[in-house]
Formats: sequence, C-alpha cells, structure tokens
Amino acid sequence: MQSKAKTVTEYLASLPDDRLEIVQALRKVILKNLSKEYQEGMLYGGIGYYIPHSIYPDGYHCDPKIPLPFAGLASQKNYISLSLMCVYCDGDHESWFKNAWKKTGKKLDMGKSCVRIKKLEDVPLDVIGQAIKRVPAKRFIANYEAVLKPASKTNKKTATRKSKKK
Repeated sequence: MQSKAKTVTEYLASLPDDRLEIVQALRKVILKNLSKEYQEGMLYGGIGYYIPHSIYPDGYHCDPKIPLPFAGLASQKNYISLSLMCVYCDGDHESWFKNAWKKTGKKLDMGKSCVRIKKLEDVPLDVIGQAIKRVPAKRFIANYEAVLKPASKTNKKTATRKSKKK
C-alpha cells in the first residue's frame, strides 16, 4: 500500500498506533546506524534511505531520476516491509544477515530483499542495526555497480549474437 504522504513526518502521522510503534522502532535503529552519506525521505510510497544524486548522480538504473535506494520501510496490508537492498546486492552480506538473524532464534520471513515484520518482538533490532552499519555508501555503490556490469555485458553479448544471426 503506497502512501501519498510527501514527507516522512506526514507518513508517520498517517499510520495506526500498532504500525507506528514498529516503524518508529525500526526507523530509530536505521537512523542510529546509517552512514552520513545516506539520506532519509519518501520513496515508492514509504520511507526510503538512499544515496542522493549529489553523491551518486546516475541514480537508480530503473529510473535515474530516483536516488539510489539502500533500504526502505513501509506499512503494507498484512505486515511492515523492511527492504534491504544492501543485503540483496551483496551475497556475503546476505549470508551474514541470514546467519546473524538465525542465531537470535527468531524466524526470518524474507523475500529477495524484503523482510516481512508482523510483530516488533519478532525482530532482532541489533541485527538490523548491524546490517545497516556494515555497508557504507562507497561499499554499497561498488556492490551495486558490480551487479549491474555483468548484466549489461550479458545484454550486449546477446544483442551482438542476435544481430550477427540476421
């Protein structure tokens, strides 16, 4: 459920109390551990944490007008979504994250980058904080670009093969 809120303050004010408690707790941990290069604002109808165009002018490859997303926090229909692109773009960090969560004894409900949260007591906040803190902007940009480069090379090879066949 994308919000039409223009600011984080508006977004938080629109949440019901039970959701607000979870989002505020997660937001507090994220902000405490977020490198200064990142900014907080509204992205995709939720709270976004991103690398601004002033640091990474190319923006997000899917839509270069959007700053490079790092993490996101949103109230969905049935859960709170914590999107961690920093985990999705880095296999080593993803392994660390899943193992660290598992060690807490709490169940991880996760897709590719989205951790689905229903109750705050199900979340090891220290693991979330470490996951954010472990990825400074330079590392995130390097991982992001490394993921993009093989894809663009593959696309070029495929396009070249197709044009040679004609």
